[in-house]
Amino acid sequence: MATMARASSGLAYPERFYAAASYAGFDGSPSSNNKDISSRFSNDVALILYALYQQATVGPCNVPKPSSWSPVEQSKWKSWQQLGNMVSTEAMRLFVKILEEEEPGWYSRASNPVSEPVIDVQMNHNSKVEPIIENGNSFAETKTISAENGSLMETQVKDVVLERLGSVVVYDQWIAPPITGQPPKARYEHGAAVVQDKMYVYGGNHNGRYLCDLHVLDLRSWTWSKIDAKVGPESVELPSPVNMAPCAGHSLIPWENKLLSIAGHTKDPSETIHVKSFDLQTGTWSMLKTYGKAPVSRGGQSVTLVGTTLVIFGGQDAKRTLLNDLYILDLETMTWDEIDAVGVPPSPRSDHAAAVHAERYLLIFGGGSHATCFNDLHVLDLQAMEWSRPTQQGEIPTPRAGHAGVTVGENWFIAGGGDNKSGASETVVLNMFTLVWSVVTSVTGRVPLASEGLSLVVGSLNGEDILISFGGYNGRYNSEVNVLKPSHKSTLQSKIMEAPVPDSVSAVHNATNPTRDLESEFEVGQEGKIREIVVDNVDSEPMKSKGEETSEHIIATLKVEKEELESSLNKEKLQSLQLKQELAEAEARNTELYKELQSVRGQLAAEQSRCFKLEVDVAELRQKLQTMETLQKELELLQRQKAASEQAALNAKRQGSGGVWGWLSGSPPQNAADDA
Repeated sequence: MATMARASSGLAYPERFYAAASYAGFDGSPSSNNKDISSRFSNDVALILYALYQQATVGPCNVPKPSSWSPVEQSKWKSWQQLGNMVSTEAMRLFVKILEEEEPGWYSRASNPVSEPVIDVQMNHNSKVEPIIENGNSFAETKTISAENGSLMETQVKDVVLERLGSVVVYDQWIAPPITGQPPKARYEHGAAVVQDKMYVYGGNHNGRYLCDLHVLDLRSWTWSKIDAKVGPESVELPSPVNMAPCAGHSLIPWENKLLSIAGHTKDPSETIHVKSFDLQTGTWSMLKTYGKAPVSRGGQSVTLVGTTLVIFGGQDAKRTLLNDLYILDLETMTWDEIDAVGVPPSPRSDHAAAVHAERYLLIFGGGSHATCFNDLHVLDLQAMEWSRPTQQGEIPTPRAGHAGVTVGENWFIAGGGDNKSGASETVVLNMFTLVWSVVTSVTGRVPLASEGLSLVVGSLNGEDILISFGGYNGRYNSEVNVLKPSHKSTLQSKIMEAPVPDSVSAVHNATNPTRDLESEFEVGQEGKIREIVVDNVDSEPMKSKGEETSEHIIATLKVEKEELESSLNKEKLQSLQLKQELAEAEARNTELYKELQSVRGQLAAEQSRCFKLEVDVAELRQKLQTMETLQKELELLQRQKAASEQAALNAKRQGSGGVWGWLSGSPPQNAADDA
């Protein structure tokens, strides 16, 4: 069992599920039985695990209800039957999630007898220098770093890595920098943010347990250190102490020399989202007081800073319900505002990525439900509060959840994540101006960069932007740091200088908004493009004849019309597919409700039959009671008759013996006296 758990503890399903099932005692082996399972888990948890195991391995419950009266078998059957048509993959994921909550670190306990190979830092370098690879690391020398602490790296290797990071122009490759200091505990679903050449890491999940520690990595010396944070009062109005509960799946946002930690899963979840603030000057945590209707508590959401507001989308609440609601927190007034945007929003999801373009467009990519991962792209116009789903171009990434993203100008870099089978090995970039995807680089093997729940931030090295990744989970928890110098440079500033912002924003808006009126959109887009063509023709070829210009205008107009029609057709197809998907979900829900109705009808029929039997029994008892009352009356009549007979006999006896006693007493009988 330990070997199976070790071999399949990564992102791959169904092996990960079978390892968890084996550990929990559902492998069917003689050494594990129902008594063992019920003794390890509560009755409710044991029933849920049993039902999910049956759903994952057998499928929906089609077996008849147990005929013999056994409460245990009846409960097991009912628990399985209530899952309806839940797909096998969703049942597997829920089984593993519940096991991890009940017994955090189950895999490490299951796999202790087997020693794992060291696979701490694994990279795929395409450097022109031919590297020598040891333990998955790639360097220009044969020396390696310690599996736990990069401070043991020898000077020669450190110099080589520093050279590759700085003076040598090595773009689009992930490189492990020479880290010193004590690194944080391995983790995923943590928060990370950069403030003044320092990367801060807060909280996360390690072996199923939530963390609340705060660490900082100096990006100039590449040295880790831990911050002994203090806890201050909640507010002036409420001077109660702050409960800094460990959390994971939260968001860490830098704001005015502070770090804001928003939302996240905790052991004892609150009803609504909490906003915690860490003052970088005083080193103190405090709880910020907010106003308005706060969103329900959650984890795996996206939090995006747009100007002086935070835009919160989606996530998963404490009851595992997936969300797709939209809230805005004004950081100047600390007031929540729920947004009811028009258009079709992304489906409920968590562990997605979000970015803002031109301070106006919020982009949402990927994420997952309980059984499915997505690679769709959605855009929210923050001025019109309107959702759209533009057509992606280029090398569209595979579906993934748990990935991390960061923007450099108009380029949105995304790394990590995974689906139900494996981790995502490609680091990709989306040009938010053209909506074209391209692959930056790829890694091989089960490495930290192909992990779920890693963090990705932007730092600076020698005046150039670098991407910095940390942590993640890919079958094991990671604490590695990797950096990449992107060759994709921002051209957004030059575009802003060349053309007014409203024109560029309008162009992006027209390209990404399918819910606008198509006719007016076509007219505006066509007019703008024709104007551009006229200007180009006047500037570049002023000697062209009027007839040639007219012909080119007609061709350009037809091309624009064709592009608009193709775009409209694609949008209609996407909407049709989405409607079909919603219809299928509605039909599935209708089927589940019908099954539930049939079950309730069956229970009602059974209760009616039982009620009828009870009425028959009551009628029979009433009849017997009436018979007993009649017999009682007859008995009382007979008793009265008997008493009357006995009294008459007694009276007759007394009258017959009165004369004798009269003579003896000297008084004559009454009749004799009468005769005299």
